[in-house]
Amino acid sequence: MSRGQGSRRGGRRGGKGTPGRGGRTPRARGRQSAPERPSGDRAGPSRRLDGTPSGPRGQRRRPDDLGGDVVEGRHAVLELLRVGRRKVHEIVMVEDAPDNPAAAEILDLAGDRRVPITRVNRRRLDALAETDAPQGVVARAAHLRAVPLDELLEPNRRGRVPFLVAFDGITDPGNLGAALRSAETAGATGIVIPRHRAVRLTPAAVKAAAGAVEHLDIALVGGLPAAMATVTDHGIWTVGLDMGGERSIFGSDALTGPVMLILGAEGRGLSRLVGRRCDEVVSIPQKGSLDSLNVSAAAAVACFEVVRRREAEEAT
Repeated sequence: MSRGQGSRRGGRRGGKGTPGRGGRTPRARGRQSAPERPSGDRAGPSRRLDGTPSGPRGQRRRPDDLGGDVVEGRHAVLELLRVGRRKVHEIVMVEDAPDNPAAAEILDLAGDRRVPITRVNRRRLDALAETDAPQGVVARAAHLRAVPLDELLEPNRRGRVPFLVAFDGITDPGNLGAALRSAETAGATGIVIPRHRAVRLTPAAVKAAAGAVEHLDIALVGGLPAAMATVTDHGIWTVGLDMGGERSIFGSDALTGPVMLILGAEGRGLSRLVGRRCDEVVSIPQKGSLDSLNVSAAAAVACFEVVRRREAEEAT
């Protein structure tokens, strides 16, 4: 649970309503995201699509390895082929794949890129898949690689004001994937994930992201508080999302400039140190009987509030 303050970095960004520096005041304990059991990935060692192990047991992970080598689901596989960011080793599809535009485009793109395609019956494909609903197609590709944090901090990366999204210890792969999908759709310029005590791009996360991982640049950091200090040094405002936030996200003055949104883990919200390091901690107003949103829903609300505020400012 995060205990910290609202806005602390007073005077760095001018203008009416800019949050000022204040003392640390405890916040009510609360959650911005509901606790959920990790779900989606089947237990078991990583393997090739023919069922053989993909590497020696206990093989050391590369420091920049995000995972993502197993891609399941029509949207995820289609975007993997469209973007062409990494090598695709093989694709397995069901023999009775439905005649739809997505399946047809997968076949066309795989043919253009000379990716081997194997047809199997549905029972065999379900046995090879690492998620419960692979939608009739599974691909194996090169692992996604993290980028250095400094690359995400360039002032006009991709011609846009920096808009980063960081995740503080999220362990549910489905939530991570759905949050990445929202962040990419909202135009986030980069993602920050802790190297330890957080899920990476498992098959369930990649499937839930529906192709977003092919477009996003993701940095792995040793510790989120230290990364936040680096982000701050580059003039980027850090805004945490927590039910104990002193103000509503809809009233924040920090979203139109360079910003990094930070979303906490399911159940506990922001960790204490991360909450204290935030320039501002905000909440999403709850109007119903339930007291929390899961992190993927909270990410969607927060990311598109950034979009709304920036478009409103551009229109004035």
